[in-house]
Amino acid sequence: MPIETLYSGSGCEWVDVEAPTAEDMKFLHEKYEINNLLLEDTLDPNHLPKYEEDGNVKFFLLRESTELERKNLNTISDISTKIGIFLVGDTIITVHRMKAKSITETKKQLSEDTNLTSVSPEKVALMITIIIMKSFDDESISLFETMDNIENEIFLKNTNHTTQIRRLYKLKRKSGLNSRVLTISNDPIEKFRLLKLQDSEVVDLKDKHRDVVADFEHLNIQITNLISMFLALSDQKANQVMKVLAIYSVYFLPITFIAGLYGMNFDNMPELHTKHGYFYTLGLMAVIVICTFIYARRKQW
Repeated sequence: MPIETLYSGSGCEWVDVEAPTAEDMKFLHEKYEINNLLLEDTLDPNHLPKYEEDGNVKFFLLRESTELERKNLNTISDISTKIGIFLVGDTIITVHRMKAKSITETKKQLSEDTNLTSVSPEKVALMITIIIMKSFDDESISLFETMDNIENEIFLKNTNHTTQIRRLYKLKRKSGLNSRVLTISNDPIEKFRLLKLQDSEVVDLKDKHRDVVADFEHLNIQITNLISMFLALSDQKANQVMKVLAIYSVYFLPITFIAGLYGMNFDNMPELHTKHGYFYTLGLMAVIVICTFIYARRKQW
């Protein structure tokens, strides 16, 4: 997509570059004198959030939560997409690989909000960053709902345990990666105090960031507890099966012993030629089973 000017007003120009090409990077370097190393950072899909200054260029690299569903959850690029923000004098330049919700919503706010008395590059950067934090807030709400659904299925429905443990693992991976992104984002968020912004605006951003971090920390704890409860429930069900098998073995062990005893092929067995020995033996087995049953009931086995 070609370089696009999203906003132009008194004292502020916003230039946006989506899916930049080599020619776009060369143009930004030559026109705005942006260091090529900083521009290269915007091309790395797995680059971590950071803040840098180079002369009169202030560079924020942030990551926004993405709604794309990835099969593999190995890196932060699987749950987020990065947005590079350059502040050069009265110009703000945003660079991103794919369509970003924060860019679209900020553009919409600037076009619809008639109460904005003054727009500055710092103000636009703040608006973008707040929407980025809200994207993680929306993700945490979605993950909480998913966790609640899994919890209901585990405790209220007889569902496949293999499927549930896979869903829990995936949920934990997503939550952990989001927590990592937010923790690393703490430094660039703190650097907003260096910009020409009101203290209240920076405090609002920090509060939003802390709230989202706290949500994901709570979510991680809840998921860990749910996994522990799930494994304990699975162990309990396995123990119940083993308990039933053990009780049956208690019933059959003595009568199996009797059957084995009388199955031996010795010539001199006193009871071998007893007229009603077969019925006596069956009766003895029945008595043993009944006694064992009564004993187990009294012990509440």
